[in-house]
Amino acid sequence: MELNALRQFMVVARLEHLSRAAEELHVAQPSLSRTIARLEAELGAALFDRAGRLQLNETGRVFRRYVERSLGELDAGRRAVLDAIAHGGGTVRLASETFLTLTGPLAAFKRSHPTVEVELHWAPADDMLRLLRTQEVELCVASQPIYAEGLMSARLFNDQVGVATGLDHPLAGRGSVTVDELAGESFITARKGHWQRRLLDRLFAERGLTPKVVCEVDELSAVADLIVAGLGIGLVPAIAQRIAAHPPLAWNPIDSSDSRRTVTLFWKADHELSDAARLMRNTITEWDWTAADPDTQRVAPPASRTQS
Repeated sequence: MELNALRQFMVVARLEHLSRAAEELHVAQPSLSRTIARLEAELGAALFDRAGRLQLNETGRVFRRYVERSLGELDAGRRAVLDAIAHGGGTVRLASETFLTLTGPLAAFKRSHPTVEVELHWAPADDMLRLLRTQEVELCVASQPIYAEGLMSARLFNDQVGVATGLDHPLAGRGSVTVDELAGESFITARKGHWQRRLLDRLFAERGLTPKVVCEVDELSAVADLIVAGLGIGLVPAIAQRIAAHPPLAWNPIDSSDSRRTVTLFWKADHELSDAARLMRNTITEWDWTAADPDTQRVAPPASRTQS
């Protein structure tokens, strides 16, 4: 069973579309079809249902779990070798829905461990379990739960989420606002699946309402600028008011106990973290998220090895 065939299978299984998979893999579609057919013949079982749209079947889902783990272990072994010859530096791979929250601990980590290479991967929470299982990343920071067996987690902080408006907006300067008062307002928000969008939809659904979304963005740092430009309003966590220079905005808490997010660090329970990943985990979990200006903290260089 060839590694390349397994890697190609994983792409087809993820996309459930041969032509898109072939395009992503930069191979001809007929060649990819033959690879999948040979793999199925070798296993003695079909991995996909082909009646109508291509779909991974139950056998394929079982096989995918084992391939995911196997390829993850091989890639982790390759990286471990690279780390071993990196003279004590190594690499840590971290995924997050947003890195604005993490600028303080990331900067402190690099000051304390300048020889460690830090790879950052933006990812929605829905993709983080796959990234951890395949060991494409070792650590994930999410603002929403990841429900799965085999994960360890550390709660970092619980943050109030309010609504940001332009300084001349009628809601600016209010002590707090209700969801009902936000009905009919134009919202600038992230795409579906992001914590910010899920919270917005949930807050409105609880009142039997639907938010009026006028702009969906992938670049969350643009939300504040678009609000200042007068295009709408948006949800902004309280911590963002403390950790970054931002355009002049009015920020009001929302009168709802559900208008909060819990930020959590996740890693695999059955995977031994690299030295670099353990150092990063320690830096993030020991960070004082309640500090008035988290970006100004410094961390002392820890010992050469940390406890698992």
